[in-house]
Amino acid sequence: MKVIRVSSWTIAAFVLPCLLLYVSLVFAPIIVSVYNGMLDWNGIGVSKFVGLANFEKMFTDDSLFWPAVRRTFLLAGFSMLVQLPIALFVAILISRFVRRTGFLISSYFLPVILSVAVIGQLWKTIYNPASMGGMINQILIKLGLDSWTHSWLTEPKIALYSIILVALWQYLGYHILIQFTGIQNIPADIYEAAKIDGASGFKADRYITLPLIVPIFKISVVLSFIGSLQSFDLIMVMTGGGPAHATDVLASYMYNMSFLSMKYGYGSAIASFLVVVCLAATVVINLLFNRLDKRFS
Repeated sequence: MKVIRVSSWTIAAFVLPCLLLYVSLVFAPIIVSVYNGMLDWNGIGVSKFVGLANFEKMFTDDSLFWPAVRRTFLLAGFSMLVQLPIALFVAILISRFVRRTGFLISSYFLPVILSVAVIGQLWKTIYNPASMGGMINQILIKLGLDSWTHSWLTEPKIALYSIILVALWQYLGYHILIQFTGIQNIPADIYEAAKIDGASGFKADRYITLPLIVPIFKISVVLSFIGSLQSFDLIMVMTGGGPAHATDVLASYMYNMSFLSMKYGYGSAIASFLVVVCLAATVVINLLFNRLDKRFS
């Protein structure tokens, strides 16, 4: 077999165009955002360089920033601790008890491909008061649970949880598909050998499925966490961050500051913080799952 030897300059010539494209689309906007975060600028007029003043104000003198951070991590926590275990459990049940899985997996995946505007308007209708045809409140009234009815999207204490429920429902099928695919890639011979040794059912899942699906589960965790940090569209469609900023997360707060309050420099500072959090979260998740890989390998 002949080995083709290629000079490093030739390799660089082929890699350089893609590298330049990647840098221009990923790193350049981040650098520009960090620089804009050091400006006092409304996005249109003359800008004024203020150094780290926007970041200082964000961390120490903004009563809306830290609550938005808390809500962002709350959404991420629900996504990882509620949505992903349910998705894994459903994927295991489908792989074990369903022979023709195509239709069922497609049904779960359907909300993912629907427009967020459609989903937001649909659930706003479901959450409406009973007098406006809200399905949830009408069901509660028919069950004699009138005291359980709420204005789900206008009460500050429950509005965020109402949106979280929609987000969990929308992307559940996405993670079911990922984890189901990972389970299907586990060789059947392993389960057959384990069955001979007396490990079957959920015992086999505990000692075979869960350890072998760790790399795939890591993908779901990263996508779930980063996606939750960047949540924007569903919140803007359903509440716009209201009532009284009760559903504002980092992405929606950044948008409101940049384009509604015309504080483009301050909004860029929030965007820079969000990028740093996403990068840090990715590193931490990779480190944790690398340890799990070593433990089960």
